[in-house]
Amino acid sequence: MSGTEVTVRVPAKVNVQLAVGAARADGFHDLANVFLAVGLYDEITVTPADELRVTCAGPDAHQVPLDTTNLAARAALALAERHGIDPRVHIHIDKDIPVAGGMAGGSADGAGALLACDALWSLGSSEAELLAICAELGSDVPFSLLGGAALGVGRGERLTPLDVGGTFHWVFAVADGGLSTPAVYAEFDRLTSGTDVPPPTADPALLTALRTGDPTALAPTLTNDLQPAALSLRPSLATTLTTGTSAGALAALVSGSGPTTAFLTKDEESAATVADALLTSGNCRTARVTSSPAAGARVVSDSVAETR
Repeated sequence: MSGTEVTVRVPAKVNVQLAVGAARADGFHDLANVFLAVGLYDEITVTPADELRVTCAGPDAHQVPLDTTNLAARAALALAERHGIDPRVHIHIDKDIPVAGGMAGGSADGAGALLACDALWSLGSSEAELLAICAELGSDVPFSLLGGAALGVGRGERLTPLDVGGTFHWVFAVADGGLSTPAVYAEFDRLTSGTDVPPPTADPALLTALRTGDPTALAPTLTNDLQPAALSLRPSLATTLTTGTSAGALAALVSGSGPTTAFLTKDEESAATVADALLTSGNCRTARVTSSPAAGARVVSDSVAETR
């Protein structure tokens, strides 16, 4: 299939609720994680090559690992091993999701590469088969494949799709530098040490607000149990959150493990106002306006079909 290629587009996510339980014996935490895919995307293009290699272009591409620690490379290796294929493929990532920003950019690349390689190698894997591999790769990878909205339990990898009744408008303030997800969870464990951490459960009011598509109802239900830990490691994020709410955001929270902060707004016009205030404040490197929900990983270009 020389000269063929497949491109997959895959979205970022925001956690509109991230309820975190106490650390388990295996070091992970039980979660009630309400994912919402948003319209910021990476594109993953795979082509046949002499050996497995990864390249990346776009904002902060220099921070993306290009070896087999990259989830895109790990996805290709996992799929190839399952089917007895030599994973000689070039994976190119056009990066637009913030790196190490709490928006599942690495997980998105893993899901995108998995779907792209499945198409390139004409495997025709079922969604269930792909989701099983995603779950092996990481807690957020299955949702990157599915998109839309979903409740994730366990480590977040066991998903139940959720109905969303309208469009929600967001601003994401991208901070300088990243935050390590393991470091944020370790800080969560330190901050909650000696306390009774309740079992995580999804908030019925939040699920209703998603279903009705009402941003005013959704705003007071947004929660992130990792936010105190992220603020402890990066105190300047508190100023960013205040800047956005002062500019008219209905609600603000740290996205996942951070340091990206998310601002829910009433409408597209309000989002533009909040983004301008954040940029003017100098409290963030950039501010991105987008909406949700967004579709999950999708093949957007497939020249393999033309050569079969």
